[in-house]
Amino acid sequence: MKNRLHLTLLLIALIFSVNKIESQKTLPVDYPGELPDIRDLKCTGMEKILREEIYKNKHWKKLVENKKMAIGVVDLANINDVRFAGLNEDHMIYAASLPKIAVLLAVMDAIDKEEVIETAEVKKDLHLMISKSNNAAATRMIDLVGFKKIESVLRDANNRFYDEEHGGGLWCGKRYAKSGNRVPDPVSGLSHGATTSMVCSFYYKLFFGELINKKRSAEMLQILKNPALHHKFVNTLQKIAPNASVYRKSGSWKSFHADSVLVWGPERSYILVALVNDPNGESIIRNLVLPLENVLKKSRTVGCNN
Repeated sequence: MKNRLHLTLLLIALIFSVNKIESQKTLPVDYPGELPDIRDLKCTGMEKILREEIYKNKHWKKLVENKKMAIGVVDLANINDVRFAGLNEDHMIYAASLPKIAVLLAVMDAIDKEEVIETAEVKKDLHLMISKSNNAAATRMIDLVGFKKIESVLRDANNRFYDEEHGGGLWCGKRYAKSGNRVPDPVSGLSHGATTSMVCSFYYKLFFGELINKKRSAEMLQILKNPALHHKFVNTLQKIAPNASVYRKSGSWKSFHADSVLVWGPERSYILVALVNDPNGESIIRNLVLPLENVLKKSRTVGCNN
């Protein structure tokens, strides 16, 4: 009888353990405590390795030194030891369609506050705006909430995605159309700009369910999942990590190329963001994935103050 009771208790414990592990396989993930600011996670040891890896390519080195290339990397492999590193991470660069994530956040915030009704048309436009980067859908969503709402959400104390004291950040100040007013960001005068640090922060907070609330974070993650455009980071990830879940938003205009991904899957858990001002920016970003994965692997064996 005692043996049977002991076996039953073991089985219950095993089921509970499996369920707990399985729950961490879905996003968002629960963070054990108060979520730190992304800047508090900066790892100098990881940044040193990042610089060394990028500087192996002379052209990339030149782009970084001329502030025409910015990179942000977040290692999520251990949620008790999240690490962030970047190059030019607080330098704003024109980011084309990438700041549509700011519009997504503003609309979802408005829905949560019952300022906007979540209709089937709104849901469809949010998916089109992110997955296919549809400019008409993005413009409709911008018109729906307005620039003041977008800015207020980006500056909100719980987000702090735009802050002059840290070089600016994520900004959307123009419709994705020829007509309409332009509201440039105060630091760099960009209509659609970003820093890699704040784009990393966006995905980092989504990962832990801290954007608006857990429910809205989960909804935004689903909108960002399985992008319809398969270039830049995604082109490489589909080859090396076909079973991973990819949450993504990119952007391109003339020589400006941007991409951002949250990768969650077998043997991979990280955020990559790159902003490049170069005619070959698409291929540069595509070729960054393996070196950045190398940075992640190497940095896990060093301390953050090295």
